[in-house]
Amino acid sequence: MTTMAKKKARNVFHGLYPEDQAAEMEMRSLLLIGLGRWIADSDMTQTEAAKVLGITQARVSDLKHGKISQFSLDLLVRMAAPAGLAPKLKLAA
Repeated sequence: MTTMAKKKARNVFHGLYPEDQAAEMEMRSLLLIGLGRWIADSDMTQTEAAKVLGITQARVSDLKHGKISQFSLDLLVRMAAPAGLAPKLKLAA
């Protein structure tokens, strides 16, 4: 097995971005997916979900459509709490 075959990208972001940016994109992606699932499972309208999350209905639409570039990591973390999600940070060497 070659060295390249042994190297496995953790996700697509690690193949596209420098390590620091890839780590942030991975976290943003996981939060965006979690919030999108929460919205889909909630039976709320986008307007109702927007009120819970403290954002506009248009921003809920962006969440549902996976527009990751529209959301900072800190905003996604702040929205996770009212959604009942509990994001945790785990550092690995």
